[in-house]
Amino acid sequence: MAMTIEDVEWFVSSTVLAGLAFMFSSSILLQILACALYNNWWPMLSAALMYVLVPMPCMFFGGGSTQFLTSRDGGGHAVEELISPGWIDAAKFLTGASAVGSIAIPIILRHADLIGNGAMWIEFFSFLVFVCTVMCFHHANLEDEW
Repeated sequence: MAMTIEDVEWFVSSTVLAGLAFMFSSSILLQILACALYNNWWPMLSAALMYVLVPMPCMFFGGGSTQFLTSRDGGGHAVEELISPGWIDAAKFLTGASAVGSIAIPIILRHADLIGNGAMWIEFFSFLVFVCTVMCFHHANLEDEW
């Protein structure tokens, strides 16, 4: 049986989805390891911010799409019809503030001697993996219709 173009497209899209799931799971695993290895659960504070608050502006103001974050005028036509440009700018600001907070919380916890250097660096690497996951999702979302 020969493979058709549809079979190849399905395989590629499912591979991309599996890769994104693996990257996201790796980020969560690193977050838990930062806590468990040092027997200190303070780093979970940044996990709550990173995994819960960062995607909220996209869900509330962007219609679940990440396309409005990279455009100057507010995003695609469907988003512009539903939401005013002021709310889109607010969503961009809230996303940026949440992302900066995800980096700042481990630094603040380290400065206050609540976590060690190793936990802080694992937190940073976890954030890097999470950001790479989001960027890969955004790129895959631009290329393909899921």
